[in-house]
Amino acid sequence: MSAKIRANSILPAHREPITLHTADGLELIGELAVPAGRPPVATMVCLHPLPTHGGMMDSHVFRKASYRLPALAGIAVLRFNTRGTWSVQGTSQGTFDNGRGEALDVAAAIEYAEYADLPSIWLVGWSFGTDLALMHGHDPAVVGAILLSPPLRFSAPEHLAVWQESGKPLVGLIPEHDDYLRPAEARERFAAVPHMELVAMPGSKHLWVGDAERVLDEIVRRIVPEVALPLPQVWDGPMATADTSAYAANQTRD
Repeated sequence: MSAKIRANSILPAHREPITLHTADGLELIGELAVPAGRPPVATMVCLHPLPTHGGMMDSHVFRKASYRLPALAGIAVLRFNTRGTWSVQGTSQGTFDNGRGEALDVAAAIEYAEYADLPSIWLVGWSFGTDLALMHGHDPAVVGAILLSPPLRFSAPEHLAVWQESGKPLVGLIPEHDDYLRPAEARERFAAVPHMELVAMPGSKHLWVGDAERVLDEIVRRIVPEVALPLPQVWDGPMATADTSAYAANQTRD
């Protein structure tokens, strides 16, 4: 019997906790979700919002990606807590380093995806995570990057120059009512990367509250363009329900 996919619906996938090992000896908490019974067709490595403002691997867009995209789009979803970050999954070792030491965290995630033979690796950063993608995510194994609500707070022109020179796909989803960078300013700030695709998201805000489905559709559109969109809102098969109460007190306010 078909049932509506709700915010806390968990569709079938193979999910396992993972540990990322950084070059400076830290262990980072993570999870890998892959399609059940079939190989993934693409991979998204999630780089979460600012941990000092509640950002974590369980921030709602990434949590819903893990719950839905393996089943609906065949995408492997790798998410993790950067150094010093807490979530219900656990706390990663180390201390928040304003985007500097986190370079090793991003490298560890990409290395894990490579070692696991995950296909077509894309970075999907949200807020602080977009800075990490721009600053540290330009790796030979990475196909491209999708930036959700980029504030351009830590990244600098030289980081944009690297992406421009490579020509790798770079996509920005820019909320109309963002707290930090709105579409008109984003076009100016990202002018150094002419091939970048900037997508203005009407009515959306920085936290994407109520807009996760639209965001996931836009991510899938770039990573697996052959998947029919919009993604289904009902599921005909087994479906679990998550207890989201543990997340409610730690909403991202980056």
